[in-house]
Amino acid sequence: MSAPVLDLAVDTPGAERMGFFTDTTVCIGCKACEVACKQWNDLPADGAAWAKGPSTYDHTESLSASTWRHVRFVERLAPSPEDRVAARDILAAGGGGGVPDIPAARGGAAPMPSVEALGGAGAGAGAGEMPDLVSMAERASSGSATNGGPGGDRGGPPNAEGFDVRQAVENMDRWIFMSDVCKHCTNAGCLDACPTGALIRTEFHTVLLQPDVCNGCGYCIPACPFGVVDRDALDGRAGKCTLCYDRLRDGMEPACAKACPTDSIQFGPYDELVDRARGRVIELERRGFDGAYLYGAGDEPGQELAGGLGAFFLFTEPPERFGLPAQAESPIQENVVPATLAAVGAGVVAAAGVAVAFLASGRKP
Repeated sequence: MSAPVLDLAVDTPGAERMGFFTDTTVCIGCKACEVACKQWNDLPADGAAWAKGPSTYDHTESLSASTWRHVRFVERLAPSPEDRVAARDILAAGGGGGVPDIPAARGGAAPMPSVEALGGAGAGAGAGEMPDLVSMAERASSGSATNGGPGGDRGGPPNAEGFDVRQAVENMDRWIFMSDVCKHCTNAGCLDACPTGALIRTEFHTVLLQPDVCNGCGYCIPACPFGVVDRDALDGRAGKCTLCYDRLRDGMEPACAKACPTDSIQFGPYDELVDRARGRVIELERRGFDGAYLYGAGDEPGQELAGGLGAFFLFTEPPERFGLPAQAESPIQENVVPATLAAVGAGVVAAAGVAVAFLASGRKP
C-alpha cells in the first residue's frame, strides 16, 4: 500500500506513510481547516465579496495555488418523501406555481404587501408603504432569543416574530460539506510530469512541491486528474498542499486536522487510517445509513484511484457531486503505454526500412 522505496526523495529511518482521512458525514462546513491552513502556511486570503452563485458563503470556490484546503458546499437535490407528499397535495389543491408579489425596486408601481401579510411586523406601515425592515429584523431576533417564546430555541412554530430552530437543524441534512485537499497519490501524475524535480515524494510518502525549484512550466497542472495543482498569479510558480511537511518533521499533525472541531479530518499512519475508515463505513451501515463508501482507499488490487490516495474520503454521494472523478488516472500515465508502443513500432519500422535499403542495394546489413 506504500509507494516504492525508490520513489522516495527523502529516506528517514523509522518514517512511515502518513495520510488524511476525511469523513464527510461529520463535516459542518465551518471552514476552520481553510483558515488554519492559510494561517500556518502564510497564504493570502481569497477575499470576501458577496456575489451571485450557488455557493454564497464559499469565497474560495476551489483549490488553487493560494488555497490548499477548500470546503465544498453541496446541496442535496432530491426532495425528501415529506416534501414530495406536500408538493402533491399543493398541486392537487390547485396551488403552486405562483409568483410572489414583490415590491418593485426604487418606488415602482407594484403593490406593496399589507401589514397583515407581514404578520404585523411592519407596524406603522400602511398600504403601499415600505415596511420597517429594521423593526422586522429586531422582532425576529428577539423572538428567536427567547426560550419559551414563539419560534424560540425550543422549536416553536415559525412566524414573523421567530425562527424554528428545530426545523433549521433538520434542514442541515439538505447540505453536505466536504473538505477537499491534494490527494498525495501513490501514482502521482504531477510528480511524473515535473521536469525540474520540484515535486518529490517525502519519507512520509507525501508529494511535496518545492517552490524554490519550480520554474513555472505548468506541466504538473494538466497532469493532475483532480485539478489540485495551480499556478500562482503573482510569480507563476505552482502551489499545492504540502501536508504540512514542516510540522510532520517535528512530529506534529497538519494544521487543518488540528483545527477541525468535529474530527472530520483525521490524520495518522496510512494503514491505520484505512482500517479506521472501513470501520466507520460498517458503523454507518449498522445505523441505517445507506450508500456510505470510501473514495480512494480500500479498493481491490488494480482498481485503486491513482494507485491509492494518500488523502481519501468517506462519501454518501457519488464523487461527481463533489467535483471529483469516478476514475482518476493522470493523462501522462494513461499515455505511457500508447506512447511506448508507438515508439517501439516506429523503431521496428525504421529498422525494417534500413534492412530493405541494404537488401535493395545488394549489400549485407
